[in-house]
Amino acid sequence: MISLSRPSLFQVAVPAHPSCAASVRRTVAAHLTFWHLSHLLDDAVLATDELFANAVSHAGAGPADSVAVMLEHTGHELRVTVSDPSPLLPRPRTPGAAAESGRGLSIVAALADDWGTAPPDPGTPGKKVWFSLVVGEKT
Repeated sequence: MISLSRPSLFQVAVPAHPSCAASVRRTVAAHLTFWHLSHLLDDAVLATDELFANAVSHAGAGPADSVAVMLEHTGHELRVTVSDPSPLLPRPRTPGAAAESGRGLSIVAALADDWGTAPPDPGTPGKKVWFSLVVGEKT
């Protein structure tokens, strides 16, 4: 069977500042609700929040820096991509039990069906970090 539905796409650039995290979470939640993907909401919002926090912490160096968040629903998959201006690729860490950071990518890996990195769009600096969730209903 061939699906004739078009992918749903949303993209926004936000300042690379921690104060924008709540707005990013609300935006992701609103689009997933609009796309009837509420069953993915908790995992998608938390994983997006972790990628946004990593981008702000490790890539947002200047007041003019921004982070792009893209949501794409293809019918069978939700893919969330976070782009930032830093060329440094994220690397999973194993933090100590008392560490206050270093678990973001582990959280993303635990929540997502897949995740990875990609080069930036041609002519732009930085990188993309993405995760995907299968759209099927959870039981």
